[in-house]
Amino acid sequence: MVALGDEVSVGSARRMALRAQGFGELRRTGETPGAGGRRAAGRVRAAGRVRAAVERAGVLQLDSVNVLCRSHYLPVFARIGNYPRETLDHLSWGTSRELFEYFWGHKAALLPLSVWPLMRWRMLAAERQIWDEELSPDVTAPWSVVTGMRRLTAERPGYVDQVLERVTELGPLTASEASPDGVRRKRTDPDPDPTTGAMWNWQDAKIAIEYLFCTGQVTIAGRRHFERVYDLTERVLPADVLAAPEPTAAEAHRDLVRTAARGLGVATARELCGLSGRGHFPLPAATARKVVGELVDSGELIPVRVEGVKQQAYRWHQAKDKPVDVRALLSPFDPLIWNRDRTHHLFGFFYRISIYTPAPQRVHGYYVLPFLLGDQLVARVDLKADRATSTLVVPTLTAEPGAPDFIEPLAAELRLMAGWLGLEHIAVRAAGKPAAQLTDRIRVTSTPASTVTNDARK
Repeated sequence: MVALGDEVSVGSARRMALRAQGFGELRRTGETPGAGGRRAAGRVRAAGRVRAAVERAGVLQLDSVNVLCRSHYLPVFARIGNYPRETLDHLSWGTSRELFEYFWGHKAALLPLSVWPLMRWRMLAAERQIWDEELSPDVTAPWSVVTGMRRLTAERPGYVDQVLERVTELGPLTASEASPDGVRRKRTDPDPDPTTGAMWNWQDAKIAIEYLFCTGQVTIAGRRHFERVYDLTERVLPADVLAAPEPTAAEAHRDLVRTAARGLGVATARELCGLSGRGHFPLPAATARKVVGELVDSGELIPVRVEGVKQQAYRWHQAKDKPVDVRALLSPFDPLIWNRDRTHHLFGFFYRISIYTPAPQRVHGYYVLPFLLGDQLVARVDLKADRATSTLVVPTLTAEPGAPDFIEPLAAELRLMAGWLGLEHIAVRAAGKPAAQLTDRIRVTSTPASTVTNDARK
């Protein structure tokens, strides 16, 4: 297919993407522009600021890795700077919550409550338990749920209802607490489904309650040491959200793609709603083509040709190409960069997460955060929070080829992050010239008694 529309330079597409995500726009009152769009170090106390950052990001992907801090906190910090993490906790799991958890909103994620009605078509599709993709392409569920429910339906009929009864009577509960009989497989027992893999071969109670989560009958009431705690959805989400008019599946599809387009600025159809974790809100391929076509016809999506991208792209009709002056460390799961192919196209930055890579094969470190300066990704910063010594550790630092001088802005961002995380010291353990320069630039951390060291010099 020949790409249609006006050509958009990669620089223009990059700036539209950044502004769509709130970078360069979500600044604090009285902030002085320049030197990478500094965000003032004072704590952001208004929930409205956090709310605005979440709305612009659109989705906060959840991940269990806590080597620095939980990933869902980082996109908000990248956009508005120093804010109380408990504010996001309250918006996510508090009594007056404004976010809810669901998966395949983009993987496991926090989403605004306004998205809940838009997911009902997916919940109802899961409730039918037709797991064949050709017969029921709208069903998108973790493979552990799909294979597990096939087995439970045959081997333990009525078991899911027993789990639901237990949650109804005793909730909120963790998955293990929701087991109606307390039976658990031992580590030495054979996995009932070897195709799933040991990590995802869940206990029966976990399969059942995650299925109930897929269907919307239960939801996440909170987190206990980051473990999900489940309860009946009607006891967790606000009544007005549950009573909101339920859109048709077609209406929901359009609104989901609109939300994705608004958050991406300019993107291909795969980036908007592709499967396999590539899209903001994954849709079946035929559905995606239909919805994108409808939004083109309505003028909300404008076909464009992005420099260097073969696939047809689309610009959200309100996307703006304006200069962007940003300084931010990006979570590996930040919506700006979670699509690695798109990151490569827009920033010329080939990025792969290394937490699942064996240590000898890691090139840039374990938990590597790209450093955004201006509208470029200029460095890869491996970071770790050593809580025992109250130290923000920089094990590895890698400059991008041809990167401008980024040492002073990076030092400022590390000071800001250390203060945000309540860490008193910064230790640069990376070797090489950029690391030595970074150590020289860092002079102040979150307390007067704090220190900065470069262990590589010892």
